[in-house]
Amino acid sequence: MSETQPDPKQQINTSEPETVTPVLTGKQAKRANATVMGMLIATGLTLALCLVPVLMNPAPKMQARDVDVAAVANQAAGDAGYSPLAPELPEGWTANYARWNTGSNDGVATWEVGYLTPSTEFIKLVQTDAANPTWLYQSTGDSTVAGERPAGGVTWELRDSKNGEAAMVADVEGQTVVLSGSADLSEFDVLAEHVVRELRGN
Repeated sequence: MSETQPDPKQQINTSEPETVTPVLTGKQAKRANATVMGMLIATGLTLALCLVPVLMNPAPKMQARDVDVAAVANQAAGDAGYSPLAPELPEGWTANYARWNTGSNDGVATWEVGYLTPSTEFIKLVQTDAANPTWLYQSTGDSTVAGERPAGGVTWELRDSKNGEAAMVADVEGQTVVLSGSADLSEFDVLAEHVVRELRGN
């Protein structure tokens, strides 16, 4: 029985095909580069046009609402079991809000007032008779003690928070008062003095 030799013409080529590398002409390369540059320029112009209105319209500072703090404090007194602070502040100070917080989230009920200072900065006042270290840490923005600051005849604990805001904490007449915000410390002093004066009945 004779063996049939495969026809060399019918043999399957198992070798891998050669990779063809495209070669761009000088004009083609120039056009490709011009397209990329055009896209980058267009993207840059688009970003610039988007930034212009943002830069020309910065975020507005908090606007004053001038809430009647004394009236809200009188309403909250029954729930608080103490007299919520409503200090009479100098001209230029206004209150954005005043509210009783039942403490449903952290277990510490508080009286809270948000003040806008004469320089249009913000200070939050928080008052409670049930403070604890965990609550104090959280209510001052996870702050660390930076020192002490006298105001109103009381030595306040000065704290620095992670968000760059300051906080002043003091225990006066059985009440813990926390002042925190973006205002200058001199404005903190003004509020602190009036807080102490009211708590001491002066």
